[in-house]
Amino acid sequence: MAEKGEESSKPVEKYEVVFDEATGLKHYPFPLEQVPRLHWDDPTADHLMTHEMPVVLTGTELVEPALRWTLPYLEDNIGSSKHTVYISKTKKFLYFDDKKVNNVPDFREPMKKREWTFSKFVDELKGHIDRTDEYLYYQDTLTDTVGTSIKHDFVHFNWRWLNDRKKRYNWGQLTTNLLLIGQPGNISPCHYDEQHNYFCQVMGEKRCMLFSPSNFDKLYPFPVAHPCDRQTQVDFNNPDFEKFPNFRDVKGYECMVKPGEVLYIPMYWWHWIEGLPKGGITISITFWYRSGPVPNKIQYPLNDQQKTAITRNIEKMLHEALQDPAEVAPLLRMIVEGRYI
Repeated sequence: MAEKGEESSKPVEKYEVVFDEATGLKHYPFPLEQVPRLHWDDPTADHLMTHEMPVVLTGTELVEPALRWTLPYLEDNIGSSKHTVYISKTKKFLYFDDKKVNNVPDFREPMKKREWTFSKFVDELKGHIDRTDEYLYYQDTLTDTVGTSIKHDFVHFNWRWLNDRKKRYNWGQLTTNLLLIGQPGNISPCHYDEQHNYFCQVMGEKRCMLFSPSNFDKLYPFPVAHPCDRQTQVDFNNPDFEKFPNFRDVKGYECMVKPGEVLYIPMYWWHWIEGLPKGGITISITFWYRSGPVPNKIQYPLNDQQKTAITRNIEKMLHEALQDPAEVAPLLRMIVEGRYI
């Protein structure tokens, strides 16, 4: 696996998506290296995480008690509280921030949000198995409203290992655990997050494509004020190269994550995650961590993560100062054109 910032393989010349009938997956023409799959105490795994590079970890036993979680088990034990379920007319579940919807006139929500009991979700899921016009994706936090058995399982996660990793890599606090339950083929389109993520697979397999922060100018995220902030604007199936020409140069990594394995997704790394179209229901658990304390002295040259953070902060500052998202682009253009270009 190339070190952070290194490039390998040739850029895309002819864009042709290939459908694999055996798996139901689509294979894209941009170069993809394999993410290393290593035992967690392998020195190479430690080296990769120290340098904020993705790696699939085996042997962590991080969510070992959850490997018995089936839909009937969860339904019997998760409690009667309401949970967040998203509904999409396609298999893509494009996240959006409903607080920013008013910033974009005529914005159409790519999916609908519902609050259901787990039993209702299971019932609805049974009715969606053969549907091709609508798909469901459960996405909610693990809270103290769950039943005794789930709490027991949660307490017996490998927290010692997790806390040791947090201390070793100087991360900030754990912010949330997210439980994800998806239909076969559900897709979380390419996006990046502002936290480190241990992505743990519990049931089924998921395919993950990852792209380093150096691909920021190739993946064209929506503006910060847009509801789909941090999501790519590029349609991987049919990219508009006139509008997004740099996408021809995108390069990434790929892996399959199986039950009991943990994928480390570094902060600001772009990732696309999908359940196998010809697989079964998938269950995953995520652990989100803030970055560690900012050093008193910035080291140069800046790395790609720092550049992404600076870009976001500049956008946020301008939006706050101008109070109108439409004024941001003209101001940035005025600053750059004829002076820096």
